[in-house]
Amino acid sequence: MRLLQWSNNTEFSLTNDLADDEAIPPYAILSHTWGADTEEVTFEDLTNGTGEGKPGFKKIQFCGEQARKDGLQYFWIDTCCINKANHAELSQAINSMFRWYCNASRCYVYLSDVSTARRKASDEPSEFPWEPAFRVSKWFTRGWTLQELLAPSSVEFFSQEQKRLGDKGSLRRQIHEITGIPNSALQGACLSQFSVNERLSWKEGRHTKLEEDGAYSLLGIFGVYIPPIYGEGTRGAFKRLLDEISKLEKCIKDLRLTDPSDDKKRIEETKGGLLANPYHWILKNPDFQQWRDNQQSRLLWIKGDPGKGKTMLLCGIINELHKSIANTALLTYFFCQATDSRINNATAVLRGLLYLLVKQQPLLVSHIRKKHDYAGKVLFKDANAWVALSEVFTDVLRDPSLNTTYFIIDALDECVTDLPKLLDFIAKQSSASSRVKWIVSSRNWSDIEEQLERADHKVRLSLELNAESVSTAVSIFIKQKVSQLAQQKNYSERTRDAVLEHLASNANDTFLWVALVCQTLKATSKRNVLKKLGSFPPGLDCLYERMMQQISKSDDAELCKQTLALITLVYRPITLEELAALVEQLEDIADDPESIREIISLCGSFLTLREETIYFVHQSAKDFLLARAAEVVFPSGRKDVHYTIFVRSLKILSRTLQRDMYGLGALGYPVKDVKQPDLDPLAASRYSSIYWVDHLYDSNLTSSASYNNALHNGGIVDMFLQKKFLYWLEALSLCKSVPKGVASVEKLWLLIQKRGDASARDASAFTKLVKDAHRFIMYHKGAIEHSALQAYISALLFSPTKSCIRRHFQHEEPKRLTIKPAISDGWSACLSTLEGHSNSVKSVAFSHDSTRLASASDDRTVKIWDASSGACLSTLEGHSNYSVRSVAFSHDSTRLASASNDYTVKIWDASSGACLSTLDVGRGLENISFDTTGSYLYTTSGTISISATRLVPTPIATDPQTLECEGLALSSDRTWITRDSKKLVWLPSEYRPSCSAASGKKIGIGVGTGRVWICESVLDIERL
Repeated sequence: MRLLQWSNNTEFSLTNDLADDEAIPPYAILSHTWGADTEEVTFEDLTNGTGEGKPGFKKIQFCGEQARKDGLQYFWIDTCCINKANHAELSQAINSMFRWYCNASRCYVYLSDVSTARRKASDEPSEFPWEPAFRVSKWFTRGWTLQELLAPSSVEFFSQEQKRLGDKGSLRRQIHEITGIPNSALQGACLSQFSVNERLSWKEGRHTKLEEDGAYSLLGIFGVYIPPIYGEGTRGAFKRLLDEISKLEKCIKDLRLTDPSDDKKRIEETKGGLLANPYHWILKNPDFQQWRDNQQSRLLWIKGDPGKGKTMLLCGIINELHKSIANTALLTYFFCQATDSRINNATAVLRGLLYLLVKQQPLLVSHIRKKHDYAGKVLFKDANAWVALSEVFTDVLRDPSLNTTYFIIDALDECVTDLPKLLDFIAKQSSASSRVKWIVSSRNWSDIEEQLERADHKVRLSLELNAESVSTAVSIFIKQKVSQLAQQKNYSERTRDAVLEHLASNANDTFLWVALVCQTLKATSKRNVLKKLGSFPPGLDCLYERMMQQISKSDDAELCKQTLALITLVYRPITLEELAALVEQLEDIADDPESIREIISLCGSFLTLREETIYFVHQSAKDFLLARAAEVVFPSGRKDVHYTIFVRSLKILSRTLQRDMYGLGALGYPVKDVKQPDLDPLAASRYSSIYWVDHLYDSNLTSSASYNNALHNGGIVDMFLQKKFLYWLEALSLCKSVPKGVASVEKLWLLIQKRGDASARDASAFTKLVKDAHRFIMYHKGAIEHSALQAYISALLFSPTKSCIRRHFQHEEPKRLTIKPAISDGWSACLSTLEGHSNSVKSVAFSHDSTRLASASDDRTVKIWDASSGACLSTLEGHSNYSVRSVAFSHDSTRLASASNDYTVKIWDASSGACLSTLDVGRGLENISFDTTGSYLYTTSGTISISATRLVPTPIATDPQTLECEGLALSSDRTWITRDSKKLVWLPSEYRPSCSAASGKKIGIGVGTGRVWICESVLDIERL
């Protein structure tokens, strides 16, 4: 970006190109309508010292003079600050225009056809004499001015006499009536909240000189990037624009695990609503003010004991930051909850933060798409999701276009999975950028403190050390809650004062205690309130203990205990219908939700209900049940409850699952278009479909009775797989949980392996069934995930004829299809197919530990794959405009070498993907490999000293080292995989290799189409 700069003698000149956004000073920017090309001052005019005689020069003078009046030394104008002869610069400018207008301190709109000196004739009444001309100004008909109106926070309008008419705020009514753009968009609302069609409608009636600019002028409105191709025409430009928008939306949709803004609303409603006064003390707290106002204080850790109001405090801070930053900065947040498996892990935290971030600044999604365009949504779900997302997050933080951003994470102590990774990430990244600030909260845990202590520029705010402020806040909270109670229950003054006194005396500065007592009083008749007050002891645990005693004395004690036990152990909050299906005693009242709600209300000090879903009132309630009340709630142990949930799950699934439960009819109906019906056949069994294997895994299978009942020939799992497996896969697809189903079958197979006979030649029929089910779901997961009913079509037709699953469900095979593919008796050895390269694969190589496979392609990239899951771990780019011919791992598997036809060899860090060095070798190389020391590379042309970076002819280089492969190889015609020279696997034409590598029991194959796939030894398959 080049700027015009005023000098002391009232002259201006062009700056150098400012590549780094952080080096760009505050500037003003001009929005105008272009005259004839010969009238505008160009970049060439300014560099040659000409152009002052052109009509457009007075616009430059106006912008510069107005900027100087506003205290700005720099300004930007599109006619002369872009070297349009430089295609790369023009392309960058077109794609950066929205950001440049957004970042401008002031935007001046020069209206050459609006005069303050004369009034345009009009029949419409107007507030200003110039308003009729303003309403028909050609500025509102130009394509580029749409983003120039929406992007800047400050837009001021000037007449042809350079008189200020008003700004986007004062003229909002007129602008809305002229353009039809919603007021919220004009006020700076995030544009992504408006639909694609609505945003496209804003361009109606607008025109551009070049037809392609009609599409290019919308890039910033949609937050996408496409290189301009002038000459492609309107249709081509809009097709590429819409394609990019579709990819952007798909990426954000796949990224979304939860919407943290919805979680915030749910939490506030569950806790009785956010009251403003109790959290206002934090705004005056010196530690908070230091974090907020000091540029060097980038991490604020708020810590306190359970029930001290940390979550609601952060909700209040979020609201206050929203007000203070308006549209000048970004705010993203996440609420960890241990009781919900969706949002209790480190990967979910990053997904949630990124989701809110890219919704506000969509251009940042480009960092996610670098990986998502190749891997799809598996990027966010597989075993390497944390690695991929942490790399993406780091790239986002380094993006020079990232606006000032606030990250807030609540309840770190409730991050059950990978908390150390998350803490390490926060400690490192909190110092990564001066434009980013963090707030985190947690309990007073020493391990959290130990890791956060490593962060630089941190501020610690202890609620215990601010006891006076917290106490005052709790007192305010008590007064507001009692006032609400008194009004709702029509308390007398005596009753109100007694409640106020008891709460104030026993709260011990704990918000949660007050909230729980008030919740109970709300359900207490006012005549019994005074008597009831004495039953509320001070302290959370004492209060929980008292509530547990009351539950134990109730008529529904056993039912309440079973409910509490189940809610404590489920992996996500469940609905009333799911609860009724899982608790046997509730079966008789499953059609009476009001009675089930009564049961939840009896557990009211522990549970709460929101939109038919059951939640714990607080994590401390679950902690109490697991620790202090375990003998009461789990008399036979937790594993017994897990086993009961597993058995009940299979029972409800066996009763309800059937073919085409949603009545889709069309065999290829996309799951993404499926809408959950009002009377959902899966309403009661949705949880069971997803988690039954997890409960089996965590249950007590040590007793022979339960083991034989579950994992044995003729047992309940065996019968379920034989009779319901395909219907279960359909249900998983409808629940959008096929990846979880894959993990569940793998878990089931792991349980079988624990028996010790999974690999025996006389393995039971049940063992073979489970192994076949695993191969079935692995092979067909893509088709079933896309279309649920493909479980009965593609999955059955393309499974081996002797597949156990195919045999058990042969009655579901399509009867009218007479042409079937020739399928072998058993499963092939192809574990997974890795799609990604856009051109022919030239080389593949395993790491020496056999965990990763690297591939090199004519598309000029190198990819590193997880050899077990098939996930793309990273894409390495750097070889310029030439294909990559060969790759090789070092013997310690830490480095990767790639040789290209650009006559270079690059050495990469195999974990991070960073390029460590580039060796200019003067020729294209093939068949490279490291020596055992890692100091040299062997090639067919000679050896390369990695430190000396030169090619030395030597006889040893004619025999490059190869990996040990335990006999796996390819036949000379590349149509067979062989083992010890014996043909094992015939390769269909679409799988025949252009290159290959072998390691251990695996062989990696690259195909001319760009496909990469991995095959494992077929010995295990032969046992089936």
